[in-house]
Amino acid sequence: MIFGRKNSERVRTIAITSGKGGVGKTNITASLACALARMNKKTFVLDADAGLANIDVVLGLTPKYNLYHVLAGERKLSEVIVSGPCGVKILPSASGIQEMTNLSRGQKLTLLEDLDSIQETLDFMLIDTAAGIASNVMYFNMAAREIVVIATPEPTSLTDAYALIKVLHQKYAKKRFRLLINMVNSAAEAHNVFLRLSHATEHFLNVNIEYLGYILQDKKLQDAVRMQQAFVELYPGSQASLCIKKIAEKICSENPEYDENGNISFFGDKRLGNECRSKRT
Repeated sequence: MIFGRKNSERVRTIAITSGKGGVGKTNITASLACALARMNKKTFVLDADAGLANIDVVLGLTPKYNLYHVLAGERKLSEVIVSGPCGVKILPSASGIQEMTNLSRGQKLTLLEDLDSIQETLDFMLIDTAAGIASNVMYFNMAAREIVVIATPEPTSLTDAYALIKVLHQKYAKKRFRLLINMVNSAAEAHNVFLRLSHATEHFLNVNIEYLGYILQDKKLQDAVRMQQAFVELYPGSQASLCIKKIAEKICSENPEYDENGNISFFGDKRLGNECRSKRT
């Protein structure tokens, strides 16, 4: 067992996702994980962008093995998980392996069962999904108890965020979404962006999205990317870092409610696991 302490509380499994690429999703995941760990929360990051993984690159890590080796049966999960900054545990994924972009049901079951074995040792599991509405993205969002959608003020980002929410709601019955606005110039701009998207989802989908917060535009963030470190660690006093710390504090102060279909043991509700088993046999 990689993590020694058992935790009687259920791990909070949060998918960090987006309809569009380039909105800063992976950087946010990395720094949010660090911020939570700094608050003495046992935090684990799953890089679920299975074909174009890069959280290890963002954090300057060079793992010898990754999720591909687990799913191929070449390595155990304990041999693949690596330690990141602040003691965050990370399950890196593969990059440039096309077959990883569409995991089979059997592979999903393998991953579900392996990750289920560590659930009681964690406070938070952050899932950095790929962007878009491909099958892998849908699966990891379905599996999570909570979904945080990242968007920017760009119209294309909002359009794609709406499309992601629409698919997850209409096809997979997800009811609860939280919105985090990145790359804004002010709190007022972020709130206006939230209102635009929330009005659309409420009017056309009958879905109310929740406002999680915002991250200010900050040159320090790009500097941290080039230096391959989490911006909250490299520049803890920067505007972006103060925003992410505020979001981490908000998350930690909550007693969240879950969708009925998101009430899962750790990863994927049991309905997902049963589906995988029946299709594999």
